[in-house]
Amino acid sequence: MKNLFSLHNKAIVVFGGTGYLGKAIVEAMLGLDGKVVVADVNEQAFNTPAFAALKAHPNCIFIQCDMQKIEDIRAAYTLCRQHFGFFNAMVNLVAYGKYTTIDNSPDEDVAIALEGTIGHVFRATREVIPYFEKDGGVIVNTSSMYGLSTPDYRIYGTSGQNNPPGYGMGKAAVVNFTSYSAANLAKYGVRVNAVAPGPFPDPSKNPPPDFLMELSKKTMLGRVGKPEDVAGAYVYLVSDASAFTTAEVIVCDGGWTRW
Repeated sequence: MKNLFSLHNKAIVVFGGTGYLGKAIVEAMLGLDGKVVVADVNEQAFNTPAFAALKAHPNCIFIQCDMQKIEDIRAAYTLCRQHFGFFNAMVNLVAYGKYTTIDNSPDEDVAIALEGTIGHVFRATREVIPYFEKDGGVIVNTSSMYGLSTPDYRIYGTSGQNNPPGYGMGKAAVVNFTSYSAANLAKYGVRVNAVAPGPFPDPSKNPPPDFLMELSKKTMLGRVGKPEDVAGAYVYLVSDASAFTTAEVIVCDGGWTRW
């Protein structure tokens, strides 16, 4: 029986591949023989020693990409097809916005948050259709546990890690748009799914130990996530193991949203 999780037949553009979760996801895909274009605005990160192994990998290439620019998105898709000879999977990990509170969120900050969560997801999906409409393809979006549930602000306190209102709004929209896209692109043989990660605090943001303890208590497994914990969900959705899965959201949150 063939290895259903092998990615030897997948050429994948990963938007946000230099991020905290992105690196582990790219590594997992390369480990299963995937061909990966890392498309990220942060070229400097890809040139650091932490990415040396990825940079040297024959099946991994980088392109600088600002997802607010249509031409950058198209360039990433075209590069994948030209470099690997085909292109049939897209993974979107990008998220950005201003971290304000509901009583201190001017309209322009909310607009930035929605652009940074759902705006570029729509744009990347629309622009990929000409590449996938003939031979099909796979799209994997990234929502969040906060696209499915509400933050418990009692655990945030004065940690400075507060979750802004626009983030959850946009991540909830990703869930809806994933289903919408799956229904509308099925005629092209395109599958569209999403992953909803739970608590994966980035150490570079210096989360206080007390805050990490409170986050851990909110999960059934009693700990926060590590980047490698979520990589398998993306691998599954890109691979042929999920050939009959579409319009689905895989929640990877240690049981947070099921309490």
